Amino acid sequence: MSKQFKAAIVEEFGPTLTVRETDLPEPGPFQALVKNVASGICHTDVHAACGDWPVKPEPAFIPGHEGVGEVVKLGPGEHDVKVGDMVGNAWLWSACGVCEHCLSGHETRCEKAEYGGYTVDGSFGEYMLVDTRYCPRIPEGVDYQEIAPILCAGVTVYKGLKVTNTKPGQFVVISGIGGLGHIAVQYAVAMGMRVIAVDIADDKLELAKKHGAEYTINAKEKDPAEAVVEYTNGGSHGVLVTAVHSDAFGQAINMTRRGATIVFNGLPPGEFPVSIFNIVLKELTIRGSLVGTRKDMAEALDFYARGLVKPTWKQVGLDDVNDVFTGLIDGTIDGRRVIKY
Repeated sequence: MSKQFKAAIVEEFGPTLTVRETDLPEPGPFQALVKNVASGICHTDVHAACGDWPVKPEPAFIPGHEGVGEVVKLGPGEHDVKVGDMVGNAWLWSACGVCEHCLSGHETRCEKAEYGGYTVDGSFGEYMLVDTRYCPRIPEGVDYQEIAPILCAGVTVYKGLKVTNTKPGQFVVISGIGGLGHIAVQYAVAMGMRVIAVDIADDKLELAKKHGAEYTINAKEKDPAEAVVEYTNGGSHGVLVTAVHSDAFGQAINMTRRGATIVFNGLPPGEFPVSIFNIVLKELTIRGSLVGTRKDMAEALDFYARGLVKPTWKQVGLDDVNDVFTGLIDGTIDGRRVIKY
């Protein structure tokens, strides 16, 4: 009889996972079996479980792409990690390594990429597999639960901020101060940007202030675009949208000054309204940003290791995952929830 481990599994699409025993996987070439100590819970995991996006995972599967654990077994072949090393999984679980995107340093665009907790089983369990060519290396002496959110929320907003092309001393708007946004504020401050935070919850805006936001706007109480333009005397140089409501994406157009760059990190279902006239007139750049490369990941982890970024998080158990999903759907989660194994 094969060995088993406890995991939270999507048996069929919907916001409710089944926590049960499942078979322990055997690592293949370029793979390692990892005994998890922690895993962050991301809103993307909710979208995965519910099958919200056009390209869907195939149930049954184990979500989770912010896992941290110890390598306990290596598959066949040579590896850059060894048994006993602390590693993580990530949304970019692996890529082909040979396409034009991989060869030009844009491996997140690889059309043959595998995604942690989506196309391959993730970290909502006591064990997981990682690709040793792509798994993040966890710095020594860190809090394994606290660093877990950096593996998705951290690297996603760090790379997103980089591609807003916002320079030190310029304004950047962070729209949505949730699991991603509260970390984005910290990276932006550490990168020398002047941060404006937008949300519809006062407690989340207070969290943004705590982390260094210069100006905060409650979008329920005032028009966020008008407030940004007035405060910045013309509009923001960059906007990073981490929100999970499509209204925020439309609002971003009117927050900008001419020549600005808007970056989308959040992935709400549905479309968003856009004024082509304004895009052309203001010569705006609108781009999507999907997590980060291995280099982005190493840089994002280094910001944390040097004490410049500190996720707000609370500990939960694997059995609490459905309650956390409910809170993420309701918008009542502040910061991140992290499973401790």
